[in-house]
Amino acid sequence: MPDLTNSLDSYTETLKPPRQETTSDKLGLTNPAFWYSGGFIALFVVLALFDGQVLSYLVNTGFAWSVKVFGPYWQVLLLLTFFIGLALAVGRTGRVILGGTDTPELPNFRWTAILFCTLLAGGGVFWAAAEPIAHFVSAPPLYDPTDNIQQRAINALSQSFMHWGFLAWAIVGSLSTIVVMHLHYDKGLPLKPRILLYPVLGERALKGHVGALIDACCIIAVAAGTIGPIGFLGLQISYALNVLFNVPDGFATQLIIVLFAIALYTISALSGLNRGMQMLSRYNVILAVALMLYILIFGPTHFIFNSYIQGVGTMVDSFIPMATYRGDEGWLSGWTVFFWGWFVGYAPMMAIFIARISRGRSIRELIGTVSIVAPLVTCFWFTIIGGSGLAFEISNPGSVSSAFEGFNLPGALLAITQQFPFPTLISILFIVLTTVFIVTTGDSMTYTISVVISGETEPNAIIRTFWGVMMGVTALILISLGSGGISALQSFIVITAVPVSLILLPSLWNAPQIAMKMAKDQGLD
Repeated sequence: MPDLTNSLDSYTETLKPPRQETTSDKLGLTNPAFWYSGGFIALFVVLALFDGQVLSYLVNTGFAWSVKVFGPYWQVLLLLTFFIGLALAVGRTGRVILGGTDTPELPNFRWTAILFCTLLAGGGVFWAAAEPIAHFVSAPPLYDPTDNIQQRAINALSQSFMHWGFLAWAIVGSLSTIVVMHLHYDKGLPLKPRILLYPVLGERALKGHVGALIDACCIIAVAAGTIGPIGFLGLQISYALNVLFNVPDGFATQLIIVLFAIALYTISALSGLNRGMQMLSRYNVILAVALMLYILIFGPTHFIFNSYIQGVGTMVDSFIPMATYRGDEGWLSGWTVFFWGWFVGYAPMMAIFIARISRGRSIRELIGTVSIVAPLVTCFWFTIIGGSGLAFEISNPGSVSSAFEGFNLPGALLAITQQFPFPTLISILFIVLTTVFIVTTGDSMTYTISVVISGETEPNAIIRTFWGVMMGVTALILISLGSGGISALQSFIVITAVPVSLILLPSLWNAPQIAMKMAKDQGLD
């Protein structure tokens, strides 16, 4: 294993003197990772256009193999990542300052707002409404069937908390971020996923096609994970507009919605971290808090607080059994393992993004915010929306479950919002909230992919625009093929997590080694 304390003289000596950038350089065409990732995504789209049945067969076969073979590994990986991160935060390593500067670059509110909006994304709205009612109607296999309707609601919430709580947040922003920040800011390695394997592979991870393949795997995973929500945004908001205002629910409406989203997140990405992304995140957090307060005032307040406390308590009490459950592989592939695959796919690129915005933060601050505070806030958000839906369903059976029938995510959300005062206004505000959540994800991932392809912390406008538009256009092509195109992509997201999860594995021991060394260097006893 290479000594992380050594300088990278041999690496830097290979760098050529600066030369004038060509168009190929600006687009990243000289980077093999561009051709690997772009070519793979293009092949996926072409196959979807010309033979959707073959694509579906290949994806479904790969999905089944991935969840069966790698599902148990992902469950252990997420557990270890969470607990090792907690240990680093609690010990003396928690005081280690990351990023080579003692002063945080971003104020606390802006930093937290960007984290929340980027990681929570659109799942924080539609899934928050739909998942609790799904588990309420059909109880998770870990829980025994019960006639106690209140307990069924608590069990449904606790299962949702498991999927969107501690483990999900930890894998996308804890140990891997520590490794990336040290190797980039302290050792001068490029801000790319390949550096996660530098402690194992040495300079082979930095150069040539090995490094390019590592980067490409992570780009494909995060592009697929971003294209999917962009496509779902078009489908879901088109449905909502049809219900609310009788706007035709067809491809023309979906096209306009997605084009608007592309324009919004591309412009935001072009404006940089310190302008568009911060502004969108700040206002979206303010809107989310305002909606939370509104629901607490006019909604089932008592039920929300009680079910949140009991739901979190139930999740903590059954934490290990829920995280390691293997009794029903069919159910796991549709829920826990599916979500784990999705979050794993995002992890290396999210580590790069969080590293970019977290300079000057301590390990305790990073882990505490990402792995503890953010999950607890997410669980409360799920209780605000999904818990209200459960309360409405209990008092008026069918009022939410009927709309959700057929796994209709936007139907569940609208069924909930329509039961509050000023239903149309509240529904519109939730649509705006969802749109901006997904826009901030598209924004941050456009920026991060551009960083990886260009090798620069401030990529040029051409490459940012290219990747932003490319992901949106891909989503439009898949939407035009009907639900099959998006469904194939949704399953494909899990397949991409297979190589990415192997890239994340060394962080389990490299992050503690780095943290302990940095604690010694910073004189922390």
